[in-house]
Amino acid sequence: MDKKKVKEWSIRVIILMVGLTIAHLGVTLFLLSNLGADPFNVFVQGVYRRIDSVFSMGFLTHGRTHVAISLIIIIILLFVDKTYIKIGTVLCMACGGPIIDFFTWLLGIIFPGQISIIGRVLMLVLGCVILAFGMTIVIKSEAGTGPNDLVAVVISDKTHRKFSIVRLLVDAFFTLAGFLLGGLVGVGTIVCVALVGPVAGFFLPINEKVIKKILNQEEKF
Repeated sequence: MDKKKVKEWSIRVIILMVGLTIAHLGVTLFLLSNLGADPFNVFVQGVYRRIDSVFSMGFLTHGRTHVAISLIIIIILLFVDKTYIKIGTVLCMACGGPIIDFFTWLLGIIFPGQISIIGRVLMLVLGCVILAFGMTIVIKSEAGTGPNDLVAVVISDKTHRKFSIVRLLVDAFFTLAGFLLGGLVGVGTIVCVALVGPVAGFFLPINEKVIKKILNQEEKF
């Protein structure tokens, strides 16, 4: 790989990590609102609770379960079409869970007491927007997509359906599966299922233009 390509991919990975951090801040706001986790984390939560209730693994955390499930999704998608699995996908798998754990700790310090219902609703709405915004940055970085988002990306590409519609259906599936496993489903989960796909559809073209502009600017130097 020549120097120009290395530079371009370095920039793409940086953009991806920024998007990943933003997206998981949104995820954490969902969790802390106690109005229901986002769909994928309802599924993660359900798996975590089911395993913990049976085996009582002290080292197990929500974040570590997130990483494990993400790894399983990556392995499955390797058999579907390995071209979708890039360096960013591995970074998302490795960093997503720990980022959630970090923001949970940080926001727990910032909001140590009980949060009013108005504050919780604001956290829910803000989490929805932040999640969709960060997720589209990750997708448009083209350095790799988070394993849970990649499910929607692959299905969208393979079936030639709008990402926003596919994302809504994938979120609905994770919600139902997570609920059956014992995950926390609330009004926030329903809001996320209904809005994240369409909101992401709004942000996708905007972030694509911004990222292309960043890459073009860098190439001029």
